[in-house]
Amino acid sequence: MNKYRILALALSAMIASSVITGCSSEKNSDNLLDKDNPTTITIWHYYNGVQLINFDEAVNEFNNTIGMEKGIIVEAYSKNSISELADSVIASVKKDSGAEEAPDIFATYAETAYVLDHLDALADMRKYFTDEEISQYVDEYINEGVLSNDNSLKIFPTAKSTEVMMMNYTDWEKFAEKTGVTTDDLKTWEGLALTAEKYYSYTDALTPEIPNDGKAFFGRDSIANYMNIGAAQLGNAFITTDSENNPVLNADKDTLKRLWDNYYVPYVKGYYTAQGRFRSDDAKTGAVIALICSTTGSAYYPSEVTINDDYTYPIENIVLPVPNFEGTDPYIVQQGAGMSVIKSDEKSEYASSVFLKWFTEEERNINFTVYSGYMPVKKSAVDFEKIKDIDKKSEDKLSDTLSKTIELAINETNTYKLYTMPAFDKSAEIRDYLEKGIQDCAQNDYAAISERIQNGEDRDSVLAEYTSDEAFEKWYNTFKTSLENIFNE
Repeated sequence: MNKYRILALALSAMIASSVITGCSSEKNSDNLLDKDNPTTITIWHYYNGVQLINFDEAVNEFNNTIGMEKGIIVEAYSKNSISELADSVIASVKKDSGAEEAPDIFATYAETAYVLDHLDALADMRKYFTDEEISQYVDEYINEGVLSNDNSLKIFPTAKSTEVMMMNYTDWEKFAEKTGVTTDDLKTWEGLALTAEKYYSYTDALTPEIPNDGKAFFGRDSIANYMNIGAAQLGNAFITTDSENNPVLNADKDTLKRLWDNYYVPYVKGYYTAQGRFRSDDAKTGAVIALICSTTGSAYYPSEVTINDDYTYPIENIVLPVPNFEGTDPYIVQQGAGMSVIKSDEKSEYASSVFLKWFTEEERNINFTVYSGYMPVKKSAVDFEKIKDIDKKSEDKLSDTLSKTIELAINETNTYKLYTMPAFDKSAEIRDYLEKGIQDCAQNDYAAISERIQNGEDRDSVLAEYTSDEAFEKWYNTFKTSLENIFNE
């Protein structure tokens, strides 16, 4: 073999070796770590209550096991609320006066991650996970963390939630016995509105000497979720993206009419309401007997109802699926913060990935999530039988309400289409308007309608005025213009 052939083979071997080493270092860079000179990783989060306790326990376990073995120390700090956390991280990245040094990992929603990604501040976590490892996570959870066309992963899923319907079954049974309604009537938004109308008439008839004093049946915590999920389910999501991943606004009139008919109309007629800060507050006072809340909010559903501060009675509750629009495929919201890693050096980024990989291992992630109403993020962990087995071994035990909630939410997650609005620079503002644009109008109009009826006007005539096609046209034009102004400003 001549010397040129030998040289060529040697060079080929060197190149192959460097390629293998390079690929290996991106997926498994333990050689970067030194247990005698550990790398410190800071995490900012907003957890409280059970989540805070479970997270602190997880961090301590990591530091005393894998962290000690590999040379990683995790230090976790609470920023009290997600909004305070977001503001703090952005200030740190921008190096604002008085801002703290940026953390290595922070809990985040997509809107904040989008802003920071456009500041070129986020590491691509896909570099530190194999394709097989990524495939173990729920696809939609991974897809939410992909903020640009380059397929980089900027938000890593750690805990997710969705929504469920909670109902006071004690009062429902009395109503159902008198009217013949069943829980099957609550499977669609149209059926829910009709049932709520029957409940108003049923409760109004309980006091025949007092006209128009029927009670609301239903309330909803997040109106933005109703609007967002409903529009997507009806085939006309408010925000889509073009081939360049740029946001595109859509305010389809027929879609908004259907959303209006199934929320605004029953609201102004007194069939739906929103009185307390959360609808669980309204359930406690008997203002509603059914509500939709996040899986994390289900723990606050009351076990008793107090009327006028002087009469209290116990209630049984049940958990039901979130309704869908008639004639559509089932959709459900995907929500819950993930974690992003600040772009820094390879050692710190890799150490961060080691923690995130460890933290989302099946049993550990189940223990962190389900006791506060969240769901685990790996496909294998989204299994209620597996969760029950782990719960049996845990010192903590799922309450009856949380157990029913998690079981139903997992069924929704496995059978419904998960949806979340794409992140872009105005997504927070758009979501805020979707929350208020129909709710504020409904509350204000309900107050005006009630006053006119109390002053002697005919209820049916007043309601016909507020729920007419002309009334919808006026609302639609205002809503559409406001949405466009926010999107374009």
